[in-house]
Amino acid sequence: MIVTLTANPSIDRTVALPGILERGGVLRSRGETAQPGGKGVNVARVLMLAGARSRAVLPVDTDDPLSTALAATGLDVAAIPRGAPTRTNLTLTEPDGTTTKINSPGSALPRAVQERLLDVLVAASADAEWAVLSGSLPAEAPDDWYADVVTALRSTGARIAVDTSDRPLRGLAARFPATAPDLIKPNSEELAQLTDERPDRFDAAAAAGDLGPVVAAARRLLDRGVGSVLVTLGSAGALLVDAQGTWWGAAPPVRALSTVGAGDSSLAGYLLADTAGLGPAERLRGAIAYGAAAVSLPGTTPPAPDTAAALRDRIPITELAPHAAPLLHDHE
Repeated sequence: MIVTLTANPSIDRTVALPGILERGGVLRSRGETAQPGGKGVNVARVLMLAGARSRAVLPVDTDDPLSTALAATGLDVAAIPRGAPTRTNLTLTEPDGTTTKINSPGSALPRAVQERLLDVLVAASADAEWAVLSGSLPAEAPDDWYADVVTALRSTGARIAVDTSDRPLRGLAARFPATAPDLIKPNSEELAQLTDERPDRFDAAAAAGDLGPVVAAARRLLDRGVGSVLVTLGSAGALLVDAQGTWWGAAPPVRALSTVGAGDSSLAGYLLADTAGLGPAERLRGAIAYGAAAVSLPGTTPPAPDTAAALRDRIPITELAPHAAPLLHDHE
């Protein structure tokens, strides 16, 4: 069982544009989709399609449109009434895959609902292999709420994965090593937030083929108690860093339709490989395959296992020398 927590779920509305987004212009869309969303929901949907046991814990009222949308997917949901409507996020996609996101902050989550949500999560995780904490936090949730959640989950024995950003990420990290998760999945911007670096430094180095700054930053997180760091780098691939070593994998070329949910699919691909008993190289390969598969689909459509499997063999994985500043072209 893999349990996901989505404290700030959403309805994700995606509008496909016929050309480049023009500010102030009038455009006709090529199509629109609306899907249940929120990062933990996205992870759980990918896991479900792959046949893995998963349960999504989230606050949503029974008469909310999100409840109806979730029921249509067949996802196993543990819902806690919140007494407020679910937010709607808007994504604009251009033909070349350029994605513009407009995310609503969502309505407040009262303290009593936070406590009930945590109780349900802990109970659901009692027989779980992983508990996944994903996405932003709604209004009235303290910045370090994920740190409280990690602390509460320790008693379950489930391994903990975290994928968040901005103030919730910094609030969690402020209480490392006590609240350091077994796995954290940052992109370059989130890695910079965790290590007080500039994200453009990571991006520029990776674009030039130098993974050294990213590897060094990830290892600093290991020193603070994090078990493994899965860094997604977009077109530069992804890195997995843990106490045993460092692995890098290239991203396979795909026609990009939408980047929304790609990181969530990457996390799901990693967890699927991990629960299948595979080693670090194959866990990284699974993460990259599922992330690339998601990019090739519209909106937040979860990729099917066969779509990811078709990409898996096209992903080279290289184990990098410890404490090196590797160049990508040295490993291609």
